[in-house]
Order: sequence, then C-alpha cells, then structure tokens
Amino acid sequence: MTSWKRARIIPVQGIAKASEAEQRATSATLAVLSIVRPFSKTVLSPYGASRADRALVETFVEVTFKSSTGGTVRPDGLIRVSYGKQEPWTALVEVKTGTSALDADQVNAYWDVARAEGFDAVLTISNEIAPSPGVHPTDGLKQRVNSKVKIHHLSWTRLLTAAVIEKSHRGVDDPEQDWILGELIRYLEHDASGAMGFDDMGASWSDVHRGARNGTLNARSDDVLEIAQRWDQLLGFVSLRLGADIGEDVTEVLPRAQQQDQRLRTKAFVDSLCDDGVLEGTLRVPNTIGDLDVEVDLKARQIAVSVSFDAPADKSAKARISWLLRQLRDAPDLLVVDAYPKNSRDGEAASLHVAKEDPSLLIDESGRPPHRFRVTARSEMAQSRRRRGQRPGFVESVRDAIASFYGDVLQDLTAYQEKAPKLMPMATVEADLPSVPLNESIPPPPSRSSPSTELPEPQP
Repeated sequence: MTSWKRARIIPVQGIAKASEAEQRATSATLAVLSIVRPFSKTVLSPYGASRADRALVETFVEVTFKSSTGGTVRPDGLIRVSYGKQEPWTALVEVKTGTSALDADQVNAYWDVARAEGFDAVLTISNEIAPSPGVHPTDGLKQRVNSKVKIHHLSWTRLLTAAVIEKSHRGVDDPEQDWILGELIRYLEHDASGAMGFDDMGASWSDVHRGARNGTLNARSDDVLEIAQRWDQLLGFVSLRLGADIGEDVTEVLPRAQQQDQRLRTKAFVDSLCDDGVLEGTLRVPNTIGDLDVEVDLKARQIAVSVSFDAPADKSAKARISWLLRQLRDAPDLLVVDAYPKNSRDGEAASLHVAKEDPSLLIDESGRPPHRFRVTARSEMAQSRRRRGQRPGFVESVRDAIASFYGDVLQDLTAYQEKAPKLMPMATVEADLPSVPLNESIPPPPSRSSPSTELPEPQP
C-alpha cells in the first residue's frame, strides 16, 4: 500500500450541490447532538431543554407533518430531550448552508406545526449571525414575546464555537464521544460542508468605503444600511471566534436600549458611519482588566483596538506608570499609552517605546497622578470586501487586529488590588494600653445582670 487515507465518520467527499451539503450537515450535527451529551447540553439547555447529564437526546431528520392548509410540511429535523418523568422538550429544526438564507414563510409554517403539536420550539441553523442574543436574524416571524412556542437561532459559527470549547477547553471525558465531536468539528471546518464563517462585507462595501472617505454617505441609503448590518454581524463573528480560541464566552457589549430594539442599534452604526466614517463596537472577555474597544476609521484606513482601566489609587504618579510599564514589558513598542488625571478628558500620550525611556512624559505639567490608562494598538485596514488569494480582506484584518491585541496586551494585564491593611505589632498594642502596678488588682466590672444593692444617700 503506497498511500494512506484515514477513514472518516463524516466524509466531505461527494458533496455536489447545496442541497446535499444541507442534508449532510443536518444529519451529522443532529447525530452528534444525540451522542455527545456535554455538547448537546451546552447547545440546547439555554433554550429550555433538560440540563441533566443523563438526559436522553433523540434526533430525527426529514420529519413530515400535516399543515393547517391540508398539505404537508417537512422540517429538516426534530430534536427531543427527555429526562425521567419530566415532559420532554421538543423542537423542529430548519437548516441552511452556504449563502442560503432562512425564509420567514417556511419558518412560520414550522412554527404553526410546533404549536399544533404542542412542541416547545423551532430551531434554525444557518450562516446568518443574529445581531444580539435572543434576536432572530429573519424578519417577519410570527413569534411574539409571550408566545409559548419559541423560535431560536444558531449560526454555524456559534455551533462550531460551542463544539471547539467543549472539546479543546472543557474536555469530554468519554474518549469515543471526544473523537466523534472532533469529527464534527473537522467536517464543519471544511469548505465543502457549507458551514461558512463570516468573510464578506457584501457587494456594497466598495461604494460605502469610497463614500465614507469622500463624506458623501446618505443615512437613508440601502447600501449604508447593509454595511451597518454586516458590521454588526462581523462583531458577533469575531466574538465567537475569539471565544473559541480562548475557551470563554466573549460577548458584544450593547447599550440597554439597543438590546431589545435592533433598529436603534443599526441606526447608531449608520449615524457613526455617515457622520464620522467610523465603525465601532465593544467586546467583553471574562476576567480581563477592561472591555475591548474596536474602532475602524474608513477615512484613515486604520483599525484601532484599545482597552481602558483604572490606575492604582494608592501609589505616586511615577509608581502608577511603573506598574503599567512592567505589565507591558513584552508588548509591541508601537502601542500608544494615554494617561488621564482624575476628572480630566485630556491626557498625556506617548508610544510604549518612548514611555519606557521617559515615563515622566505620561505625567501632566501640574504633576497630577494618572487616574486612568488607555492602551491602543493601530493597524492598517484591508480595503477589499473579502480575501483575494493570499491578501486578507477587511474581515480578516479586523479579526487579526483583535486577536493580536488580545494576545499581545489584554491577556497579560491584571487589575491592581490595594494591599490588605497590616496587623499592628503586639509590642505597639501593649505600649498603648494603660499600665497597672503589679500589686494592684483590677476591680471587676459591675454586673449587668442584677441592679446595685447600694441605697442612694437620703436627701434633706
């Protein structure tokens, strides 16, 4: 035998068209959910399925139901999770791969079936990324806030991220289940699977990029609206990929008003793009010193990634700067450090290389100590909408900038904690106590349990 090819439980060979990719991705994913319990618990329990380790997960493909109009509907799959005497949690599944988008009428038809059958949910899986948790990327769905049957969405990127975190960071105890989960990861990461990551800013990118540089963007333009929505999806995508790399749930930070109203969030991106030519967002990584801010300046063709955090409050100005520089000793010299005194919006700035040579440059003329620091990395923005050969596209340049900043800076920064108060030495405590002669006894304190028996002196 001159060549060796490892046998695969989920082969990618033979996928000739989109429908075959969809069927194979559906069957493979549902089968692994039924076998690898840690994976299915991570994916399904947020939607109401049992969290019990020994729950039974059953999955089916191409299930058929009668519709209310007299015809038939055939969702791509069905998931049923049961445990003990509890009522099973059941969801219909609709899957899209490649560039295929979910259809509102189709999802609504499955929602009607789920409601008629007494099921709990409809779960959609596609390459579309929800703008925020709990918000579906498809407009025109019947579901309401108080609907008994819920419609949930999983992007292939989120599903793949959950699989990677479970296998590579948390670990699957059963070796066979661990191998099977690895086979699903290998399959979904292959280009032929149709489970694509977010890699394209769309056909409107060049025109919007040019308009931002010229200052000619119109907030009512459909092209601007599309890029604002794609930027929101990109933030969700890089959050998931960074989370998969570090094994933690990285989330996008949203203002409270925008969490439930996607239109407000899109409008904020549109206004920033038209007014300043800037796209921005904030990511939160657990247990880091501060949130990670991303700003893309289309006019300057630059990406800025930064973090802000408080300086030590119990140190002198020089000691606060030394504390920061020690933590950045292995960071790139081109980083920019800003130091802000208390209640000041204007601070002192210097590159890390210069600040290491002369830390006093980060102290203002009045000598006020820094109250807050900001560390920023800047890089060139790729201009093309997607990768061209070996040249990265805009999406890759943003993702690389965030990953580099996290690896070079954020993961090494630790918030300062003041030292615990010291216990006073015993010798000092004894010196502060009143002295009593050795031959003099200390009278006991009066008892509080009984009143004094001594009568008061009579008054004349």
